[in-house]
Order: sequence, then C-alpha cells, then structure tokens
Amino acid sequence: QVQLVESGGGLVQAGDSLRLSCVASGRTFSSDAMGWFRQAPGKEREFVAAIHWSTGSMLYAESAKGRFTISRDNAKNTVYLQMNSLKPVDTAVYYCAGGRWSSRQYNYWGQGTQVTVSS
Repeated sequence: QVQLVESGGGLVQAGDSLRLSCVASGRTFSSDAMGWFRQAPGKEREFVAAIHWSTGSMLYAESAKGRFTISRDNAKNTVYLQMNSLKPVDTAVYYCAGGRWSSRQYNYWGQGTQVTVSS
C-alpha cells in the first residue's frame, strides 16, 4: 500500500500562486508515477499533471500548461504542484495519486486538498 497526504491548499485571489505538496509513504516502489488531479463541484475528476519518479518526465493537461509546474523531491518522497496565475476556474479539490507511468493507471489516492480562487 502507498499512503499519500496532500497539503498546501487554501483560499487565494485570482492571479495568486499556491504550491501543493504530496508526501508518499509505504510501498512507494510500487508506483513509478505520481499525478495530480482535480475535481470541481458538479464536475468529473480531471487530470492535471504527472511526473515519473525516476526520469522526471512530465505530462500536463492543456489547462495546466504554462501556469502549473509539477516537480518531485525523491529524497523526501514528495511531489509538488506549483500553480501560478490562478483563476476562479481552478477552484477544485486537488488530489495526488500514485500509479504506473506506462498505463496511466492510478491506484493510490490522497484525501485531497481544497483550492479556492476568488475573483
């Protein structure tokens, strides 16, 4: 099992920045990829970004390109999501997830952290 704990959410104004963190523990070797997803009220959960633990390869959703940056600190088993120029449409619960890079399947999920962007 892999345990994931997110932090860093909050209430900000449009244009502000936030950095989310996700600390992984447990059988972390069972996942070679970490992803960030988000779910806004009344909407489906959507992919935001992913990173490969070893190679550092990254993937982004179109909505995240240019404003969000995913990174990792292998020594701390921590993945980050730096979010800049936040917009009200970014308001959602943000989840980190552990899975497999090749299949894009994610089996481990954190509890989520709320991000609210006011206009």
